[in-house]
Amino acid sequence: MKRLLTAAVGVPLALAAIFRLPGWAFFLVCAVLLEWAALEFIQLARPRAPRAPWSLLLVTAPAVAGVLAWGLSDAAPPPDGFWSLALVAALVLPVGAAVLFAGTAVEEALYAAGALAFGSAYFALPTASLYRLQQHDPWILFLLLAIVWLGDTAAYYVGTAWGRTKLAPEVSPGKSWEGAIAGLATSLAATVVWSFWRLGELDFVLLGIALVTALASQVGDLVESLWKRGVGVKDSGGVLPGHGGVLDRMDAMLFAAPTLLLLLWVFGYEALP
Repeated sequence: MKRLLTAAVGVPLALAAIFRLPGWAFFLVCAVLLEWAALEFIQLARPRAPRAPWSLLLVTAPAVAGVLAWGLSDAAPPPDGFWSLALVAALVLPVGAAVLFAGTAVEEALYAAGALAFGSAYFALPTASLYRLQQHDPWILFLLLAIVWLGDTAAYYVGTAWGRTKLAPEVSPGKSWEGAIAGLATSLAATVVWSFWRLGELDFVLLGIALVTALASQVGDLVESLWKRGVGVKDSGGVLPGHGGVLDRMDAMLFAAPTLLLLLWVFGYEALP
């Protein structure tokens, strides 16, 4: 029941943000949510390297997201190899220097540097991707929410009721193959409905894109479960009743949003209405 009540509040707010907010405001909303998720990520990582400069992640993640979002905008200049070099340098060099000068314990340094660098991209990529999808066509972002959220809901309830075969027992004992298959089927069904509704026909290439995006969302969920299992916690936080923390709610989207954007670009869907 708590999950349904949280969804009843969260879904209308998400749709209002997607369809009503200008690009800069939508980017800020996404950045704030992902900053909260980054805080929860820090809480998961800190026990393994308590003296590492974890607060740096709250700067590098939105900074990289902002650069990526600007680069994906229509106003950006043509791609240039030096911009890519500058972005990677801005991500890697400050992290290495900060770990060194923060007095991080020697045995914790590699773990801290890896977690900070990965975390920066982990939160920046979906922030920029969500922004670009909303700017290109809010209905595409609506499709992404349907793929991820409806698939996740179906996986949870089917897995709870009929799940017998464990999907990844060492990572997430509650997930089952039955739930995962139900989630994929629901994501594909949502795409079929969206395709007829928005395009007037069933687009099989889009259906394939949706399948890969749905798979990416399930992998994203399992990856976050892997972090939590490694530090012995059930939820990343408790701010969302029935869901846990913001990271728990966003984990699938962190993988799904960049996947959908990249696949739409690869298959030339810039002309989608």
